[in-house]
Amino acid sequence: MNETTLLEPHEIQFPELGWKFSIDPTAFTVFGFQIQWYGIIITIGLILALVYALPKMKRFGLDSDRAIDAVIGGVIGGIIGARIYYVLMRWDEYKWDWKAIVNTRNGGLAIYGGIIGALLVGFIICKIKKIKILPMLDITALGLLIGQGIGRWGNFVNQEAFGTNTDSFLGMTGGTIQRTISEGMSLDGDMYKNGLEMLWEKPVHPCFLYESVWCLLGFVILAFLSKRRKFDGQIFLMYLAWYGAERFVVEGLRTDSLMLGNIRISQALSAVLFVVSVLLLIVFFIRRKRDPESFVLYANTEESHRLIEESRRKRMGISKEDAKAGSGDDDEDDLDIFNDDDDDFDEDELDDEDTILGGDDDDDDEDDDDDEEDEHQPVPVKDDDEDNDEDEDDDDEDEESDDDKEDK
Repeated sequence: MNETTLLEPHEIQFPELGWKFSIDPTAFTVFGFQIQWYGIIITIGLILALVYALPKMKRFGLDSDRAIDAVIGGVIGGIIGARIYYVLMRWDEYKWDWKAIVNTRNGGLAIYGGIIGALLVGFIICKIKKIKILPMLDITALGLLIGQGIGRWGNFVNQEAFGTNTDSFLGMTGGTIQRTISEGMSLDGDMYKNGLEMLWEKPVHPCFLYESVWCLLGFVILAFLSKRRKFDGQIFLMYLAWYGAERFVVEGLRTDSLMLGNIRISQALSAVLFVVSVLLLIVFFIRRKRDPESFVLYANTEESHRLIEESRRKRMGISKEDAKAGSGDDDEDDLDIFNDDDDDFDEDELDDEDTILGGDDDDDDEDDDDDEEDEHQPVPVKDDDEDNDEDEDDDDEDEESDDDKEDK
């Protein structure tokens, strides 16, 4: 290989599209410490996931103040789990270099390890904080899709996680990619050992791009379906099926797969997740159709409403006693905790309804008052007895006059 024909290490190209970039993986340096774009991009993905997920907690019946601990713990557990998973799969490279184990600035995070670590730590915190697991998994799945869709662009900057050679119009290449292929196809290289046939001068599949687009598309679809979910845990299972299907295909294209013998670990795991999640979705939909009452969303339960209202009252600095005392006043309860629309009668709402129906409030009130006065006004009723008495008096007078005539 002639070094002069290689691209510069920081140069990235999409030959068919005519795109050329020059990106240094190091964003800037602070006190001699290099800050990598890889870490910055992953952090942006995490922040965007939190910005979306936290305000949406109420939709899933969760109190964001209680759930934030599980979210933060899940993020930390995800980063640690992703690194541990990657190192364990490449233990021969790291067992004599302990500093390299904790150095993630140049990559080396396995997404499935991150998912396992996030779920494990998050599950423990949810148990401690008494947070419902299934609704938490649903909102977590949406956050994961955002984080993965954005975070994959860190692989683009580092020119890693690429696939085999391709003639596709999306094919990419770069100086670091070319050198990685050249080293991997040497007699001691991983690509050569895994039976791959790679040419460093040809473009490769941009696997990072495939996964990024798939995850962001999945986020849009599942975010829409989350408003119409039928049972808790549905969105999480759909996430596993969605991501598992994509990862199974894309993992088969990659050149840096973690291997267990001749098996691509992530590809095998993706197949298992896809099959299991689809089967569970079918089973739960059938069970819900037969017994819908046992699949009530947690967001519709009294427990969820009570916890959310208590948290909101706490943030506002209103004690439970103050809220109860305020509910007895004429003003409405700000927290709307004690307001029962079925029992309370609101005259203002009645007036509003009359206005909407096109009625005249003043005329209606006057008519109502007149009707009420008419109803209460005593109505002279001619007594039948009095009529009878009058008739009897007239008869008596007639009889007396007849007697007088006879006497005469």
